[in-house]
Amino acid sequence: MRVAAVQLNATADRAANLAAADRLTRAAAADGATLIVLPEKWTAMGAEADLRAAAEPLDGPSIAWARSLAGELGVDLVAGSILEQVAGQEKLANTSVHVDPGGELRAVYRKVHMFDVEVDGRSYRESALEQGGEEIVLSRTADGVGLGLSICYDLRFPELYRILAIRGAHVIAVPAAFTLATTRDHWETLLRARAIENQAFVIAANQVGTHPGGQQSGGRSMIVDPWGVVLAELADGEGHVVAELDLDRQREIRSSLPSLANRRPRAYRWPAQGAA
Repeated sequence: MRVAAVQLNATADRAANLAAADRLTRAAAADGATLIVLPEKWTAMGAEADLRAAAEPLDGPSIAWARSLAGELGVDLVAGSILEQVAGQEKLANTSVHVDPGGELRAVYRKVHMFDVEVDGRSYRESALEQGGEEIVLSRTADGVGLGLSICYDLRFPELYRILAIRGAHVIAVPAAFTLATTRDHWETLLRARAIENQAFVIAANQVGTHPGGQQSGGRSMIVDPWGVVLAELADGEGHVVAELDLDRQREIRSSLPSLANRRPRAYRWPAQGAA
């Protein structure tokens, strides 16, 4: 199974972003990828006004493009994430979709964890504009491979990934706009940890460069195998990386080091109240 992670530098110009995504997705498909992952908020990055202006419903132009292109190229496409206008909801959703090779919308995932933090002297408050989702979503590729969906800050919450693995995820997509500082210090460690502990392939597509308003993303899009080995990485600039996923090797790892099978759920107890 050949897969790709696309890396781009989104601006506030949705039309230009879509053109870049189209070019890079086509290049990944020409490189033989049959499962392609775009970054988080590939349709727009910038100030709140920019994000609101780019927001659209699931039947809007960006997902229509994703459905059309996936059908044309005959690929599974995880269309990163867009800012979604949800009927009856004041705030936007940060939404990832999986489109199959027939152009059908196979799964929709709304980012659960809001990026409300202070990093490198800058404050981020996603919850001011976006509403967190409530559902963990497992999809399947056209070939029947379990595909877990997640977005960016979710990466710091291992519970989500463990549930995906238990439900049958063999591959997990991580569209992201990781900041420059956290890409430098945390990105690879977190991706490899999620891959190792869940014995899953991880396809991580990150934004790169400076966006409107001065936010910076760190790039380093990568594909990690279930042993934690980085199969491919794109350090800087727009482009894509590809790798072959050896599903037989994954079965060997899960059989010889059966940490998922050796779990003891009855012994686990969530604390009534956490110290944090």
